[in-house]
Amino acid sequence: MLRHVRVEIHSFMVFTVGVRAQPPPPSRWADAGLVSGEAVELDVRAARLGSRVLALLIDLVVQLGLALVLGAALSMLVLALPPDLMDAALAGGLQVVLLVLVLVGYPVVMERFAGGRTVGKLAVGLRVVRADGGPVGVGQSLARALVGVAVEWPGLVLPLLSWAATVTVMLTDPRGRRLGDLVAGTLVVHTRGASVWRPLPPAVPPLLAWAGTLDLTRVDDGLALAVRQYVDRLPQLAAADRVRLGRELWAEVAAVTSPPPPWTAPEWAYLAAVLAERRRRAGYRLGRARAVSGALWPELAPAPAASPGVPLRRAAPEPAGPDPVRR
Repeated sequence: MLRHVRVEIHSFMVFTVGVRAQPPPPSRWADAGLVSGEAVELDVRAARLGSRVLALLIDLVVQLGLALVLGAALSMLVLALPPDLMDAALAGGLQVVLLVLVLVGYPVVMERFAGGRTVGKLAVGLRVVRADGGPVGVGQSLARALVGVAVEWPGLVLPLLSWAATVTVMLTDPRGRRLGDLVAGTLVVHTRGASVWRPLPPAVPPLLAWAGTLDLTRVDDGLALAVRQYVDRLPQLAAADRVRLGRELWAEVAAVTSPPPPWTAPEWAYLAAVLAERRRRAGYRLGRARAVSGALWPELAPAPAASPGVPLRRAAPEPAGPDPVRR
C-alpha cells in the first residue's frame, strides 16, 4: 500500500515522500493464507499431496467396510422381495444407489457432522474449510464429492487422464488444492501444529515477586479469558501479530491493575505473569475452601495421592496391647 506523506520544513520547503508499507514476513509454516477475525494471519499449514493421499487411503478402507455392510443389507432386502419384482433393472438401480451412498454420501455426511473431517482426515489431522477459513457447508461438500467421483477418484470420466490432471493441479496450486476444492471454493488444512508439543510460556521468575503484589480485583473473567487465549496461541501467531496483540492486551490489563511492572520485558511476559498469579490465587482460595469443607465433613476431604513412581504403602498394624479395663 503506497501512502504519500506531505512534509513541511520551516514553512518554506515542501516536498512529498512516498512511503510503502511492507507487510510482516510470513511465518515458515503459515502457507494456508487464513486470517482470523482480528486481522491476524494464522500459522495454519495447507495439506499437501502426501497427507491427503494418506487420508484417502484410510477413507477407502472405511468406504469398503461401509459398502460391505450396505451390500449385505440390500441383499437381505432383495431376498425379501417377491421373485417376480426382481429383475436386471432393479439390480442395477440398487448398485447405483449403493455407489452413491458410499462415494458421495459418506464424505458429505461426515464433513457435515464432524466439522469438515472424514475418518481419514481425523486420523491424519486434516480438516476441510472454506477458502476464507470458515466452516464448510453442505453444498460445498457435495460439490467436492461429485467432482471427486467424476474426475478425481475413482474418476469415472477418463480415469488415467483425470488422475494425472488432479496430481498436477495439487502440485502446482500454492495451497495444494485439488479440482474439487477449486470448484467448491474450499481448502484442506492441518489441524495439528508443526511440532508435537510446545509448552506455554511460563512466567518470568523476576516478575513473580511483582505479580504477587498486584491488585487483580478489576480483572474480570472476560479479560482473563482473552489473555489466556492469547497466551495459548502464542506459538501459532506470527512475530508481528504477537507483538501487536500483546501490546493491546497489556494496555487493557495495565489499566485495571497496579502497581506497574518494575522493569522492561515483553508484553507476553507481563501477561503470563498476571495469568499465573490469578491462577495461583484462585487455587489458594479453592484450597482454603476445601480445607474448611474437610474440617466440617471429613468424608468430603480428598484422599492423598501418591507421588509419581512412589506407591502408597499400607499402614502397619498397631501393636496389640492389653485389653482395656472396664469399669
